[in-house]
Amino acid sequence: MDLTKKNISKTLEKVNISGSSDNIVSSGILKNIQVFGDQVDIDLVVNNPALQARKKLEVDIMKIIHNDIYEKAKININTKVENKTSRNTDEDVVDSPDSPKISTQAKKIDGIDSVIAVSSAKGGVGKSTVTINLAAALAKKGCKVGILDADIYGPSVPTMMDVEGHIPKSIKIDSQSKIEPIESYGVKIMSIGFFTKLDQAVVWRGPMASKALKQMIFDTNWGDLDFLFLDLPPGTGDIHLSLVQSLPISGSIIVSTPQNVALADARRGIKMFQQESISVPILGLIENMAFFKSKDSDEKHYIFGEAGVKYLSKDLNINFLGEIPLNQSLREASDFGRPASLQESTEISEVFDNISKNMVEQLLIRNKELPPTKVVKITNLVGCSAIKK
Repeated sequence: MDLTKKNISKTLEKVNISGSSDNIVSSGILKNIQVFGDQVDIDLVVNNPALQARKKLEVDIMKIIHNDIYEKAKININTKVENKTSRNTDEDVVDSPDSPKISTQAKKIDGIDSVIAVSSAKGGVGKSTVTINLAAALAKKGCKVGILDADIYGPSVPTMMDVEGHIPKSIKIDSQSKIEPIESYGVKIMSIGFFTKLDQAVVWRGPMASKALKQMIFDTNWGDLDFLFLDLPPGTGDIHLSLVQSLPISGSIIVSTPQNVALADARRGIKMFQQESISVPILGLIENMAFFKSKDSDEKHYIFGEAGVKYLSKDLNINFLGEIPLNQSLREASDFGRPASLQESTEISEVFDNISKNMVEQLLIRNKELPPTKVVKITNLVGCSAIKK
């Protein structure tokens, strides 16, 4: 029997609650199942605080999975005790916008020099498009690049990088089970989209999504990377807080269209990173869908407004990294799974080449203010021509 969520859930219907005829699935005790290769993570919420009862339940679960499905499965069971006075909390949740309290547990991943978050509080402004094209542009220059598709509810990176339907393999690294990322165009990729079907909706509460995200971060065999791009979801919620708590983010990029509605949300995204409790440096702003030019004319048509992001950058004293036109070839390249920045000597490829250079320049300026750590040694890398002075 295959080690899948469906098979595990079906098998666990045979496990009853201590002193009851109800099984842990129908009773609702089983809250979540995650499968990454041969690793299985199970979340339980029980009412019985007795340690003996909890341990017996966990042993029963491990036994039946090993016996009925896969004897070498690595099973991790997280059991919470819930009672009437308990409050459903998670360490990543901010209690109040006025007094955020974020537990600082960020830890650097060995081998990764710089972590760049690509963000906007509004959906549909082109965060994923910017992410994949910047990553591909830097990889083309010899940089070692990775992308973490942090949009748990709407992963699009696999489609845009032509790896839709690929399934990462489980490998052993120093006796630990790791997930091998999928590689495309020289970029290492990890996404929840690799573990779900194309038409499958991910219906998870914040803590569940945050946990899956942390597994993808720390259980992936990233190897040595100059840049790890985080393609963030819209909004300013659980996922963003989990990432800030989990990783020391080198800097963020804010993407927006010049439309007033999008700019209002972009301001919120900027304020999130600038909060004292978060304090992630903003490397710069990018204006997407800045203008449109027809094939027969060089006249620019400002469909969503003119230079809105550029004005916002001046207003907030934040660097402006560049503008991206509304371009048919860019859309087609994303749909067909080949980043437009890989095209030779086109307007779009030059746009992303310039933006990537501007981003790295701002990152180097930012790193001069830090103590001499590995992240500062970025200027000494030989293969990555994009970051040479």
